[in-house]
Amino acid sequence: MVETLVEAPGAGNNRYSNPPQHMSLAQTAPVLSLADIDAIDVPRFGTGIEEFDRVLGGGMVSGGVVLIGGDPGIGKSTLLLQALANMSHQKSVLYVSGEESGAQIALRAKRLMIDAKDLKLQAEIQLEKILGTLADLKPDVAVIDSIQTVYSDALTAAPGSVSQVRECAAQLTRVAKQTGITIILVGHVTKEGALAGPRVLEHIVDTVLYFEGDAHSSFRLVRAIKNRFGAVNELGVFAMTEKGLKGVSNPSALFLSQHDNQVAGSCVMVTQEGTRPLLVEIQALVDTSHLPNARRLSVGLEQNRLAMLLAVAHRHAGIAAFDQDVFINAVGGVKITEPAADLAVLLAINSSMRSKPLPRGLVVFGEVGLAGEIRPAPRGQERLREAAKLGFSLAMIPKSNMPKQAIEGMTIIAVERIEEAFNKLRDHE
Repeated sequence: MVETLVEAPGAGNNRYSNPPQHMSLAQTAPVLSLADIDAIDVPRFGTGIEEFDRVLGGGMVSGGVVLIGGDPGIGKSTLLLQALANMSHQKSVLYVSGEESGAQIALRAKRLMIDAKDLKLQAEIQLEKILGTLADLKPDVAVIDSIQTVYSDALTAAPGSVSQVRECAAQLTRVAKQTGITIILVGHVTKEGALAGPRVLEHIVDTVLYFEGDAHSSFRLVRAIKNRFGAVNELGVFAMTEKGLKGVSNPSALFLSQHDNQVAGSCVMVTQEGTRPLLVEIQALVDTSHLPNARRLSVGLEQNRLAMLLAVAHRHAGIAAFDQDVFINAVGGVKITEPAADLAVLLAINSSMRSKPLPRGLVVFGEVGLAGEIRPAPRGQERLREAAKLGFSLAMIPKSNMPKQAIEGMTIIAVERIEEAFNKLRDHE
């Protein structure tokens, strides 16, 4: 009698149905109680660039993976080359370039007058060779510029494809966690400004940084979108000079226009970027519309929110702008996403409509609700202290943000509704 083994339909094609022998013999990680694990602070080391360290949450973390994206020519490679050169005096560093030759990078370092004698450089795009270099050199920090140019021989897809980016990022992250090497990945962005490649790329890494700002401007903003070791939305401000990117110690000065006299339609607000309060000037221009549909345009603020605020002002304060073009601008190219800018936008619009400047030395913040109420903003005391430090003497804030102790040199106007805010400002004109 002959026995035959009959496979279930489709079983032969399922790679998970019969796991290889080495998988069954592999040791699993031990299961521990969370209470038995020592909670120790993550050791950090600085990059030598104070603003960059601020965005990272205090410096680089051993074994951490950082993804940094931005438009072409905005300064990603320049900033990382400067940071690696600074760290090379105490750490072993490696720069892996997939977009530029070694001669091009050396020329840039010479132009920026960077002391890069201890910086190791490799021009390579094959993942397996890069992993071999990391295993041989064992650097403390490695930069991969860029992840979209790296490919693995194990995959047939072209470099930059979804599968290649996902696989290469996963392999580099695994090496970082196993060896303690800090790896910085440079990422391309799409036309819309989002990081190119699969969304899983941002989930794999520990920190995601975005370069903001116009490539034709001399200022750059680096914002932390995700950070497992620091504050999200932390902002670093840099100025592009002949010697590369330099940190700006007083970034609020960038976002405030210098007027000899007070002008109508200008209002200064305090926004919170991560742990840093920043003073930003909001400008409004309201003019008679000559089109069937009046225009509502905003730069640096959400356009849908502008339409909502105009409706609230009309309903609760009697400010009609249905036949007026309304333009809003946040000075300095900064993007404001928090609703605490609402009150500043409305005051700037009202000032422009009346052609009357707001009181000198005024700073405001507060969220406006659909019922016309003014809601509190987080970290109100820090915002007020920053404004007082820069010489502002009058503040209009939500009543819920009223400090328990007076702030020296500052008069505070606490308001609960937008009509109350407009009336109290007229008293200070």
